[in-house]
Amino acid sequence: MDGSSGGRLQGKVVLVTGAVQGIGLGIAERMGREGAQVALNVHRDDERAQAARRQVEATGARCELFAADVSQVPQTQQLVADVVARMGGLHVLVNNAGIERNAGVFEITEADYDAVLATNLKAPLFLSQAFARHVQQAGGGGRIVNISSVHEELPFPHFAPYCASKGGLKMVMRTLALELAPLGITVNDVAPGAIRTPINRDLLADHAKVDALLAQIPAGRMGEPEDVAGAVVFLAGDDARYITGTTLFVDGGLLWNYSEQ
Repeated sequence: MDGSSGGRLQGKVVLVTGAVQGIGLGIAERMGREGAQVALNVHRDDERAQAARRQVEATGARCELFAADVSQVPQTQQLVADVVARMGGLHVLVNNAGIERNAGVFEITEADYDAVLATNLKAPLFLSQAFARHVQQAGGGGRIVNISSVHEELPFPHFAPYCASKGGLKMVMRTLALELAPLGITVNDVAPGAIRTPINRDLLADHAKVDALLAQIPAGRMGEPEDVAGAVVFLAGDDARYITGTTLFVDGGLLWNYSEQ
């Protein structure tokens, strides 16, 4: 299905942050196939960003690039304003941008902590604030979908700031769901497990590690960006209009079957 033939998000403007590759780009492409106009947030407008835009446009959708560092609050506010001005509105916010740092408890630096929390937790909060202000003025309700992680529940040694950011995102989501419900805005998390993306390139090259991981996934395979995108489209559409304040895990059963080796 392309953007010109209808779909569950026909006529909606969707902003996806951190959408130059992996899960974010997969979500943007699926949104385009469902009829949405896609605002693609990237860190910088370079050839990789232009290639991502072309991929989304190949679905038949209108796609515009918006370069912004979402870890900086003034840029989040400007991002939402720019999307509304250029695309004529904004109906769905997908907070996908995220980073991680691999460091044990004795190696974590303040800079690492600040970077992870700024991108993974501060950005979704203040983007949601800017989005909610727009909806308050425009009316009509809206959808916020955060890309969280199984690590909003599952400890992950050597990734304490990342786990803190995702655990915090869970509680931000639940709190905003209550505050924004009167505006007709639903707020939910999608929590992926092990997904085949460029960030996992080193893992995917290590067959022993892949086999050990697959042994802990009851579904017997890693997820694909499309698996996550399908969940996001559901939560962004009318079928999920009465769902808010919840996390949808997309992990093949990993969360309740995982143990550190």
